[in-house]
Amino acid sequence: MTAYYEDDQATLLLGDSLEVLRTLPAGSVDCVVTSPPYFGLRDYGTEGQYGLEATPAAYVETMRALFAEARRVLADDGTLWLNLGDSYSSGQGALNTGFNERWHGEGNSGQRKQEKGRPSRRRDGAEVAAARRSVTGLPPKNLLMIPERVAMALQDDGWILRNKIVWHKTNAMPSSVTDRLSNRYEHLFLFSKSERYSFDLDPIREPHTMRPQRRPSGRPVDAIPRPGQPKQTWSTATRSEVGVDGNPLGRNPGDVWSIPTRPYPAAHFAVFPIDLPLRCIKAGCRPGGTVLDPFSGSGTTGEAARQLDRRYIGIDLNPAYHDLAKERFAQGAFFFGDGEAS
Repeated sequence: MTAYYEDDQATLLLGDSLEVLRTLPAGSVDCVVTSPPYFGLRDYGTEGQYGLEATPAAYVETMRALFAEARRVLADDGTLWLNLGDSYSSGQGALNTGFNERWHGEGNSGQRKQEKGRPSRRRDGAEVAAARRSVTGLPPKNLLMIPERVAMALQDDGWILRNKIVWHKTNAMPSSVTDRLSNRYEHLFLFSKSERYSFDLDPIREPHTMRPQRRPSGRPVDAIPRPGQPKQTWSTATRSEVGVDGNPLGRNPGDVWSIPTRPYPAAHFAVFPIDLPLRCIKAGCRPGGTVLDPFSGSGTTGEAARQLDRRYIGIDLNPAYHDLAKERFAQGAFFFGDGEAS
């Protein structure tokens, strides 16, 4: 198909993600990094958009079918990094979880305010409960576990789930909700197509921690300080702290990533920090390889790929987002990310 935009590193394709994926050659990309529209979150005003399916089961099936096609396009040793947020059941079907309040300007309380302004007719409790269950199959206020449902569907469809990473938002906004705990993380799933796949831990290793030297009793050494030295002496991390490989480049970062959200000045609803795709691409895409994002949005994954000298293919249904990405790529500057349509 004809590219909406193309340069020596990036190609932007316009259209429905599933339909566009069907036009790409098998095994033509090395890594997929993406964050689809979340279930029941918002209407982007584009016909054919994902995320507005009638039920959680329908949304899960949409994701399963799309990523089955992405698996065909992915090289045999490729990886998929999938970021998904969750939703709560409500009288209108589903509500985004509280951690999206910062990103999208609405949360549980914001949604309720909008609903108060809508015309409505009084119904008894049984009728209301039946209407709510007809959408999600659950009573209101239930966390729908959408990320887990999608991950298990992909497993059943042949993907190998290697990690369930917790993206901890260090600057998550306070929530007005009072009958549960506020949400401060999202899931990032690492899938592989085959048992053996391209993965390089070294570029994302973290510095070894420094800990106080201790006596056999477990108490810190209380040495007499020399002039200009602190009272407590320190040593580098022990072998157990470094890990069994004792790698001098650093330690395994683990499956909890503490990364703040970042503002994006352009007209996009969500915030996907560039730090996430940078880390995924460093570990999961071979040097000189090609990164695919089926929900390209304003091109955060593409910007990360370009910074790391990888090629990029981005797909989006809305030409306005591709226009943002084009401007971003043309400027060649560092921008902070977008979000679920990364």
